[in-house]
Formats: sequence, C-alpha cells, structure tokens
Amino acid sequence: MYKVLALDLDGTVLTDDHAILPETIHAIREVQKHCHVVIVTGRHHTAAKPYYQALGLTTPAICCNGTYVYDYQSGTVLKQNAIARPQALKFIELAGQFQMKIVMYITHAMTYSRHNPIAYMEALEKWAAQYPAESRPRIERIDSFRDEARQADYIWKFVVEGLPSSIERFMENPWIKQHFNGERSWSNRIDFAALGNSKGKRLAEYVAELGYSSEHVLAAGDNHNDISMIQYAGLGVAMQNADNAVRQHARLICPTDNNGTGLAELILQKIKG
Repeated sequence: MYKVLALDLDGTVLTDDHAILPETIHAIREVQKHCHVVIVTGRHHTAAKPYYQALGLTTPAICCNGTYVYDYQSGTVLKQNAIARPQALKFIELAGQFQMKIVMYITHAMTYSRHNPIAYMEALEKWAAQYPAESRPRIERIDSFRDEARQADYIWKFVVEGLPSSIERFMENPWIKQHFNGERSWSNRIDFAALGNSKGKRLAEYVAELGYSSEHVLAAGDNHNDISMIQYAGLGVAMQNADNAVRQHARLICPTDNNGTGLAELILQKIKG
C-alpha cells in the first residue's frame, strides 16, 4: 500500500496551458484521505502556491528541485540547503562571462533582469497577474543580480538560458561542477541548485521523517529533474510525454501525457485500489 504520493507539477500535474484537469483535482483530493500527498517541484513556493491551493493540500511542498521544504500553513522554511552568498556572486560573474541570461530565485521572489529580460519569465509574469494579490506568484524585474544576492536571506537556485554550445561549456566549467548541481529543464535552459540537492534526496529525507520508506512511495514526473525521485520511489512513474532518458528509470509509464486523465486514473487505481 502506498502511503506517500509525490507529484511534480509542470508536465505532470499541469497541462501544457498550466491548468489542472478537474479529474486530476478530484483524484488528488480523493487520495488525500488515504495517503500523504506532497508536491515536489522545481518551482519557487510562490509559483506553486496557486496549484497547492487548488488541490486543497495542507502538507509542506518540496521546492526548487529539493533545495528547501516550505510550509504554507505557517509561511516558514522547514529545511533548506540554499546557495551560499559567495558562490552565488561567483556564479553571477561566470554566467555573465558566458553570456547567459539569468533568473535568480531568492527568499520570496523570482527575479530577472530588467535590462536583459528572458522571454519565459515575461510569460510567467503575465500568468501570475491573473491571481489575486494574496496568492499571486512574486516575480520581480531587477537592475542588479549582485545587489539582490548580497541582500537576500536565501538564494534558492539559478536558471540560466543561452545558446546550446555555451550552456554545455558552462555546465562543464570545473568551478560550476564543484559547487552546483545542474539539471536541464528545457532544451536551452538549466536549473542550478547547490551541490547535493535533488528531488529524490529531499523526498527520501522527508519520507523517512514521516516514518515510511521508499516502498511506500508513488512518485510521478516527466523531466530530467524528476529522475532522482522516480528512481527512489517504490513505484516511479514517468509521464507519457517524458523523453527516453526519464522513461528508462521508471517502473511504469503513465497511459496518457499531462494533457490527459491518465495520471488521475493511475493514482486512484494504485492508491485507492
């Protein structure tokens, strides 16, 4: 019997237009009566919050690819392994040398450059505007990453975007490899968290604290940053839309992609029986 359901958001629970199907909402609300449901996402907690509310969850969320655990009920960070300030400042310097566009996730906001904007963040800003102020994801345009990094309580992760050749060289930089864990989130986009962070590692720690083990976990995801938790879970599920690098680590492939009702049907079947 599965006691923990761990779910990625983008490409898994969310459709391509960033919505949650009514069937998925129903299924997740239903299985909450039978197991512990936890969101495990690459998102900042403010960007996950609207979905957390839509699903009626009361559990903490694992955010930024395992960097921290955030409790929405108390508005506090329960555990974290944030990027140290000196490493963040050096990262910003190197990213500039490699002509990377940057997004920096800090304590309560996602920040990007006012002078060198990144298209997906502009789209995210428009998406966020639909929500009321109390639940609106915080996205801020800034003048200086260095200034923000010096002031922030926490620096959760960086997202870099650039030419594929530049990204590959950046990922292979010895200093970057020494201090950061890089995971591809798009063809030309890499998420960088402090070395040692991953969804699987943080989920394993979280599950152990609940008194369960990997065999009690059903985890579903679609992207490279989900591989570690798919490998960890007793039943690791890859979405139909996942590529082969993700699929090969899964014990089960979801019968539909993230735009279909396969995930809802699967979790009802496996958890409720």
